[in-house]
Amino acid sequence: KREIPHFYLEATCDPSALLATRRELNDGPDAPSLSVNDFCVAAAARALRDVPEANVAWRGDAIEHFESVDVAVAVALPDGLITPVVRGADALGLVDLSARLRALVARAREGKLEPREYQGGLNLSNLGMYGITAVWPIVNPPHACILGIGAVEDVPVVRDGAVVPGRRMTATLAADHRAVDGAVGARLLAAFRRYVEQPLDMML
Repeated sequence: KREIPHFYLEATCDPSALLATRRELNDGPDAPSLSVNDFCVAAAARALRDVPEANVAWRGDAIEHFESVDVAVAVALPDGLITPVVRGADALGLVDLSARLRALVARAREGKLEPREYQGGLNLSNLGMYGITAVWPIVNPPHACILGIGAVEDVPVVRDGAVVPGRRMTATLAADHRAVDGAVGARLLAAFRRYVEQPLDMML
């Protein structure tokens, strides 16, 4: 943080539709085993495609713009974190994306990734499986943005003036202000939330 001027943005997402879609797609003996993280990576990729100004990296004294929409996913190893990258993630369907992620994670844990496989792209760190409700991540150069995803929580919500059971998931964007300003970051996070709350848009 001493070298990168961070700023943070936070959004509360309603993952109810995402969870229902996941449950429906995973139903059946031959159905895929899609995770919440698969949906989050897909949502992040499509958000990055919609906001190309955020698809950048800071290179010393200049901004590098990427044409390919790549999403790096933080993977915990015994000796630290590594961030394997799904290339062209916005063009992958959920099943293909899930398979690509599993293969990358397996290779990362076996120490078989090449340097080009963990460089570039938007970074995503999901700690929801540990019950962490909010993540305030640190930007890892050369990434310009990292998206932290918290656990899905059961919460009371107000609908039509009545308190009813609901779901909540917190997403926090950390960005390098030299490459991404607050308005661009806000558009990226808003697009991510829209895809989480309207997951069928990811299938069009």
